[in-house]
Amino acid sequence: MKQLVITAFGGPEKLQLTEADHPPLASKQMRLKMHYAGVNPVDAKTRAGLGWGAEAIKDSLPWSPGFEVAGEVLEVGSEVCRFMPGDRVFGLVRGGAYSEELVVNCDEMMPLPDEVSYEMAGGLALAGTTAWQGLMVHGGLQQGERVLISAAAGGVGHLAVQLAKAEGATVVALTSTANQDFVTGLGADEVVDYHDHAAVASIAPVDLFLDLVGGTSGETLLSQVKPNGRVVTVPTITADQVIAAAQKKGIRATGMLKENDNEQLAMLADAVAEGRLTVEVSQVFELADGADAHRQIETGHTRGKVLLRG
Repeated sequence: MKQLVITAFGGPEKLQLTEADHPPLASKQMRLKMHYAGVNPVDAKTRAGLGWGAEAIKDSLPWSPGFEVAGEVLEVGSEVCRFMPGDRVFGLVRGGAYSEELVVNCDEMMPLPDEVSYEMAGGLALAGTTAWQGLMVHGGLQQGERVLISAAAGGVGHLAVQLAKAEGATVVALTSTANQDFVTGLGADEVVDYHDHAAVASIAPVDLFLDLVGGTSGETLLSQVKPNGRVVTVPTITADQVIAAAQKKGIRATGMLKENDNEQLAMLADAVAEGRLTVEVSQVFELADGADAHRQIETGHTRGKVLLRG
């Protein structure tokens, strides 16, 4: 079977298409046909040798990335009673989704409603749980509060806009001029071009800032947070920098790492099935073009999700 692997840390060219053996199946595992796998910034950072992901796999190269997948069950282990061959599933894995087929633990997958396409599901799990946990678990967003979301047209951001609006928040979205109509269509109440520094500076104070960019951008936007407000900064590489700057202003701030939660996955899938949540897929690449997918995600200007097709 074909599989994309990181051969060494470095540029997108370090992501190579290889022929891999079919891994054996344990009693509580399933073999999946990958239909779509999400391409996320953490994948590119790991390939580049940055962050927690690279630290975790530095002694395991070559290694196949990919943490979210949607596909079809091909085979089940002897102790798997929840799924059968032919079932549609999606979920979060610990890597390896950049592969035509992969072996997963039974408890990592969730049933995929018939109303949800494989394509939408391929971009839902990681971005959706990150958005939900950032807003609700770490951010404690309440109905009627104002929330500022940076990179609002991106993979996590466009879902965060919809989820925050559904919770009854007033959503202030930062995006480029080209994506303003898109983000407005998702339900944002105020849409600001992040290039317009005067407009950014005039944003009325917010209760919660979901920082999806980090670094100097995250620091600058702290000025738009109420003195008793909260900040959740998602990019782990600059989390300490943003948290320290927030604390100097007396603002509560935290970083986060997504936790796998099947109840949240079920909630997100139901929202998509019922038309209350939309996953925007901007580009789909073949496995052989995985390096190009990484180049796209590294531009930092992707609308919605980028996927690989199995």
